[in-house]
Amino acid sequence: MTNTQIIEETIAFVKETLKGAEGGHDWFHIQRVFKNTLLIAKDEKVDVLVVSLGALLHDIADAKFNGGDETVGPKMAMEFLTSLEVDEKIVDHVVKIIENISYKSSLDSKKLFTSKELQVVQDADRLDAIGAIGIARAFNYGGYKNRELYNPEIAPNLQMTKEEYKKSKAPTINHFYEKLLLLKDKMNTDSGKKLAEKRHQFMLEYLKQFYEEWNGNA
Repeated sequence: MTNTQIIEETIAFVKETLKGAEGGHDWFHIQRVFKNTLLIAKDEKVDVLVVSLGALLHDIADAKFNGGDETVGPKMAMEFLTSLEVDEKIVDHVVKIIENISYKSSLDSKKLFTSKELQVVQDADRLDAIGAIGIARAFNYGGYKNRELYNPEIAPNLQMTKEEYKKSKAPTINHFYEKLLLLKDKMNTDSGKKLAEKRHQFMLEYLKQFYEEWNGNA
């Protein structure tokens, strides 16, 4: 099977698996991350098949929708790629990307794995968490979880552990300070950093407008 065929099979698998998924973690999220991955990869020396598969499969079974179980996604990806008879080293690399890509993984001091391919896919995924799309996804997920938009009496927790992050039920606006506004400075690649800057500024402008409207000043 050629690399092109592997990617086509993977796209079909992801589309089918994520039918009916929450709007911030559906096929369109995967598609955007895939496009961003290929864009960033142009300026990096990486295995294009690995980053492509990593992007396409990174949210195949997000732990948030599987009772917090972080093993479901990697296992599903491994079984699928093995069924396509993809080279074992590539499968192993893709699985490690899925295991280590999330923001909450960066809060874990035990994290050991890194690769240029992981950095590229991670940047692409983080880009989709900020800017106009990132704002839409944050409020979509907040609505899905029936969270408050904002509560002035609940301050953001800027020192969260991985476990605290996973269990948080804070208002959506807090998520900007606990994650989204921090991503610009956590980008790995030069391309990722440049792309993140504009989206970061948009979020700052949005928050300014949000507070003005909340306080009846706009």
